[in-house]
Amino acid sequence: MKETRKSTRSRDVALAAILAALYAAGVYFFAPISFAVVQVRVSDALLPLSILFGPPAVVGLGIGVFIGNFANPFSLGPIDVVGGTVANVLATALAWQICKRKFRGAWVSAVAVEILVITFIVGSYLAYLTSTPIVLSWSYVAAGEVVAVGLGGYALLTAVTRVIKGKQV
Repeated sequence: MKETRKSTRSRDVALAAILAALYAAGVYFFAPISFAVVQVRVSDALLPLSILFGPPAVVGLGIGVFIGNFANPFSLGPIDVVGGTVANVLATALAWQICKRKFRGAWVSAVAVEILVITFIVGSYLAYLTSTPIVLSWSYVAAGEVVAVGLGGYALLTAVTRVIKGKQV
């Protein structure tokens, strides 16, 4: 039993580290389109994986956004580093909690919540930092999140689930 707990902990730490690295690398690689009011943060396609992997994904993706925002010259500073981290941790934790209930449409609901949480938190502080009208800021961030999380993330979630279940993708 202790061996199982130890291997589970090791797997969870490894998963969190991999997701953190993937997220941060994606932010770095796609930096020109990952920051500012009009953005498509490609790395956010990883967020729906919290539905499958739970707390290790929530932690890993939170660390990834922190590193990605902190270490990037395109970042808008401490508000962006902290605000983005809070938005992603909250979004992924809520998505995981929604899907634990296992109801019909849970994935769609969880992904929608991720989009909304990030839209309102990130869109709000970006409006402040860039002097953009808040509704316009929300609209821009929402459009990017629909592309990244809604389309890319949902497709990734579906593909990873099929692989885990041993089905052909």
